Amino acid sequence: MNIATLLYQSAMRRPDAPAIGHGDEIAYTYAELAGTASAVGRYLEREHDLRPGDRIALAMNNTPHYLAVLFAAWWTGLIVVPMNPRLHRREFEQLVADSGAALCVTTADLSAPETVPCLDVVELCGAAGEAEDTPPPAVVAPEDPAWLFYTSGTTGRSKGATLTHRNLMAATLSALADLGDAADASLLHLTPMSHAGGLFGIVCVARARTNVLPRDGVVDAATLAEALTAFGPVTFFAVPTILRRLLDPKLLPDELIARVRRIYYGGAPTYVDDLRRVVARFGAQRLWQAFGQGESPCTITHLTPEEHLDLPGDGDLMTVGHARTGVQVEVVGPDGEPLPHGEVGEVVVRGDTVMAGYWRDPEATEATLRRGRLHTGDLGRLDSRGRLTLVDRAKDLIISGGSNIYPREIEESLLSHPAVAEAAVVGRPDAEWGELPVAFLVTTTEVTPDELDAHCLNLLARYKRPRDYHFVSALPRNGYGKVRKTELRTRISPQEGPR
Repeated sequence: MNIATLLYQSAMRRPDAPAIGHGDEIAYTYAELAGTASAVGRYLEREHDLRPGDRIALAMNNTPHYLAVLFAAWWTGLIVVPMNPRLHRREFEQLVADSGAALCVTTADLSAPETVPCLDVVELCGAAGEAEDTPPPAVVAPEDPAWLFYTSGTTGRSKGATLTHRNLMAATLSALADLGDAADASLLHLTPMSHAGGLFGIVCVARARTNVLPRDGVVDAATLAEALTAFGPVTFFAVPTILRRLLDPKLLPDELIARVRRIYYGGAPTYVDDLRRVVARFGAQRLWQAFGQGESPCTITHLTPEEHLDLPGDGDLMTVGHARTGVQVEVVGPDGEPLPHGEVGEVVVRGDTVMAGYWRDPEATEATLRRGRLHTGDLGRLDSRGRLTLVDRAKDLIISGGSNIYPREIEESLLSHPAVAEAAVVGRPDAEWGELPVAFLVTTTEVTPDELDAHCLNLLARYKRPRDYHFVSALPRNGYGKVRKTELRTRISPQEGPR
């Protein structure tokens, strides 16, 4: 069940179809991509003595060669360790050390790790060339690891979620079942291929459609227009920060929206006000929401375009939809038993998309995979139709005077104030109440704490309002756009008095 078989089969079926687009040019046909992947795999075996089960790290910005290297590793039974290109070299080295990678493939514009041999991706593909004959990929067991998906590390040390060939195949088949006609469009990569972009890229390969990269990796009005004109209709994956950028007609003119078939969004909470504006600009029929995490990436629930059309109220806009095909989702209490509809508990997941465990970390694996289920650490509730609404992360829950306070509820209220552009709420230790909510805000105009208090009191119970407001120029985020709330907690002084 080698996941590379998807490329091999697509190359046999549609050899001359464009596999990789760069700007408005075809960088690889499917025959060329499969031939290059096969040749690079053999080159790594021959010149660098890599064997099945060895790890190869990728410190790469998006490049037309990314998928060639990714599939080359699988072709010969290697395990890939894609790393967020926004990491510092020291962080690259930590992931290389944790994974035990023997080699790192890089793009020249990154500060590559110094702890292992590094190969420039252009030189690697050039040296390996393209195979004249393209033998099938190596035979691997479905349970063999294929991808170490390192968690984004918002709360501590990143852990390597071990995704097997079975996991990747199940995720791909689930996407093909759930994406509808979007699976037959080109895929434009606006996010790092080390993350969800790479996973959706596999789906595109399975359908022998075109993975498209903006010219030189630059996302601006000119490169978007070029790619959409040459390879549209397109789909793309967007985190909330990108969604907000695309609301600007200067970046994506109204006349090009017709070239967009579907926008997959997720990766971090999308707030109601942002989603309302996205629906107004692009139309609900173009939106598909994915909820997942590194341990079951982009594969837990989805909200289809049809369901976006049937979301009349703001409360409905907070849902992340139904369980994905082949996945079972439950909400459980502290005893691990399923809760009735409407009650808040931890979201747990079963299915072949769930990781095998954390790489060389049996304690963390045992804590996360229990009774055959992935414990996500997310708090949510299911309605009578099986739709999941996420309330917050369990670790972000604030318990004040015995009452549960969900930071996202406060953040949504603050974001409805016209002066607030971004908001993050965390708990501050308090001797009397246990914890009290504190807000960090990015504002567009001057606003006072008293004005914000009055605004919150119109929308929330009094005990939920923030006790302090910190005005900052930007919220700290990791490379995938998620707010680092752990860092925000370090900025809070326990001596701050309640309002």
